[in-house]
Amino acid sequence: MAYSLGLGTVTFFLAVMWGRPLISLLQNLKLGKQIRIEEPETRQVKVGTPTMGGILIVLPVLLITGALNIANLWGFNTIGQSTILLFFCVGSHALLGFVDDWEGIKGVRAHGEGISARMKSGIQLLIATVIVLVLYFGPPELDFVGVPWVEEYVTIGPLFIPIAILLIIGMSNAVNLTDGLDSLAGSISSVAFICYGLIAFLQDQTYLAAFCFTVVGALFAFLWYNAHPAQMFMGDTGSLALGATLALVALMSTQWLLLPIIGLVFVAEAVSVMLQVSWFKLSRRLYGEGRRIFKMSPLHYHFELLGWSETQVKERFWIVGVLSGMAGVALALV
Repeated sequence: MAYSLGLGTVTFFLAVMWGRPLISLLQNLKLGKQIRIEEPETRQVKVGTPTMGGILIVLPVLLITGALNIANLWGFNTIGQSTILLFFCVGSHALLGFVDDWEGIKGVRAHGEGISARMKSGIQLLIATVIVLVLYFGPPELDFVGVPWVEEYVTIGPLFIPIAILLIIGMSNAVNLTDGLDSLAGSISSVAFICYGLIAFLQDQTYLAAFCFTVVGALFAFLWYNAHPAQMFMGDTGSLALGATLALVALMSTQWLLLPIIGLVFVAEAVSVMLQVSWFKLSRRLYGEGRRIFKMSPLHYHFELLGWSETQVKERFWIVGVLSGMAGVALALV
């Protein structure tokens, strides 16, 4: 654990030092936040704030993870086991998010639209499928899952493949939907990675714990600049990578049944959107007009429109995230 915590601390200092130059670079390139028409009016003050700040998270994680894996190949026992698959997951989803962010600002569609939903979903499916097939066919073959109060792992065979793909795509999009308020997605993500880092450590998965706390260190550096009022936003570059990688960490820890608990806020945000869209379409057929369950989705906008301040929403969601994370770690121990 000392190694993992130390690695996270080093990552924080490496990342936070170049946060200011990155903000200046994004400003010079005019890579500012675009606000969609349907978002609350309070978002208008954020127009032009540098986005694609997920680069601050992704690059240090890739550099350190890559360096540790190279050291492993040279015979130095730095992490105990390869984390190349995690490296690929972070890098591939960050690249997809980068393209989406770029298209939303500089592309033909612009104005926050990014690449088409169909293309984005197709690429996510392709990446997730590659990752899951590597997991399933191993080594080791991860076709089992830890279940609370059950002493032995439960083998689920080929069913692991569709479930794992769904988890990676779903969590990637869930974190992306949560990234709407200053420091919200970053703070909840840090809690989730800390929880899985603890679970990995308790299961003697030192390599996985080290990776988790590397991500936490980078997230803390990002939060230094994303604290309200934010100087930069994460963008899809960070949110897609964080969500997919969190799901992969959960799968590799074999405690992925706990992901909806540890990532409760992310799940609630995604479910709120699905319920809102589904009920709007169904009510339009039933009553001739679309009706809404929430004032606006994702869920954090609903509470803002109820009168909560942005800071109140973030802090209260963070409290829920910490409590659900504690419950998840507790369940991993029984």
